[in-house]
Amino acid sequence: MSGFLDALLLQAGYNAALVMIGSGLLGFAAGTSGTFMFLRKRALVSDAVAHATLPGIGIAFIVMVLLGGDGRNLVGLLIGSAATAWIGLLLIEWIARRTRLAEDAAIGAVLGVFFGIGIVLLTVIQTMSAGRQAGLESFLLGSTAGMLYSDAVVIAIGGSIAVLATWFMRRPMTLVSFDPEYAAALGYNVRRIDLTMMGLVMMVTVIGLKLVGLILIVAMLIIPAVTARFWTERSNRILWIAGCIGGVAAYVGAAISASAPAVPTGPIIVLVTAVMFVLSLIFAPVRGVSAAIIRHRRFQARVHRRQGLLSLARQEPIREPYTLRLLAREGLIRPDGVPTEAGRAQAAKVARDERRWAVAREVHQDAGLTGRYDGLTPIEDVFTRDEIKDFDRRLGTPFPVEGLA
Repeated sequence: MSGFLDALLLQAGYNAALVMIGSGLLGFAAGTSGTFMFLRKRALVSDAVAHATLPGIGIAFIVMVLLGGDGRNLVGLLIGSAATAWIGLLLIEWIARRTRLAEDAAIGAVLGVFFGIGIVLLTVIQTMSAGRQAGLESFLLGSTAGMLYSDAVVIAIGGSIAVLATWFMRRPMTLVSFDPEYAAALGYNVRRIDLTMMGLVMMVTVIGLKLVGLILIVAMLIIPAVTARFWTERSNRILWIAGCIGGVAAYVGAAISASAPAVPTGPIIVLVTAVMFVLSLIFAPVRGVSAAIIRHRRFQARVHRRQGLLSLARQEPIREPYTLRLLAREGLIRPDGVPTEAGRAQAAKVARDERRWAVAREVHQDAGLTGRYDGLTPIEDVFTRDEIKDFDRRLGTPFPVEGLA
């Protein structure tokens, strides 16, 4: 535990601090950039982009070696991966737009073909004298052991550009994500905005290859956005919540990896992100499972309460044990099932409101008004005092209007 705390406080050494800072920056950039791919329902595009980088890595290595350079130069490898990733994006877009194939079929085809080409190139590289110790397999699952200051700078600069571009393009990308036809009617170029979204994902994917790997970077792009969706209904807030979730998960995951050197950083970051997703799924206050259960139980209690009071008003026996317990807990019936004074008053009001609603449906033909009746909404929340008095006059029983002076 002390080693983990030291890592969290950046006291575990220079290299560990460098990895944690780089991971946090990458996580924030991935969370924000992947948000619109999630909202656009194109999460699999990020997977295709990640796999399409592998041939570029292999080609860049071979070209640099043939030119007499160091095939492991990070900048050259990133340029190569970006080139093939962009080609993959264009191919997906072209296939989906110009053929009868659906987008998911285009994604599957590009993903499989490019990944297969990449694996073949890595196999060829292993037969080269300069490729036996190249360590290019680290781009599959990520590796932080040899992370340099220049790598962190690349992540910081590339991630900042991606976040700023996402912020400046948030309005058109939001429109295209939810209603591309409306965005087109407003004059936005939907195809160009789609390519911009995918380009931002490609940028984050490329800069995160060294740290997380092309297989796991997809999780950092999508899971934070999915997790953020549990906490808000507003798209502009999802952007920043997803970024914070991705940044925190990456930072904490890197700290865990630093305190346990035998544990790989990339997979731990993804697992921490998954833990945050599960916690949000269960405990988020609006969209979480626990909140849904609580709302269901409250609704169930309201239904049983109303049905029990109607039974009391009609002098019918209540046979449901849950209803009996509920009314007894509220002091509306005695243990022997006989209604108390408060229970009789509440039962009379519920029965009276039932008759009032029947009159309201006859008087008002506005379905938007009378359609709000679900048997549970108090009539005072829908109609004014004078309207309720009019209903009572039509019933011939001038009851007082409860809750109104």
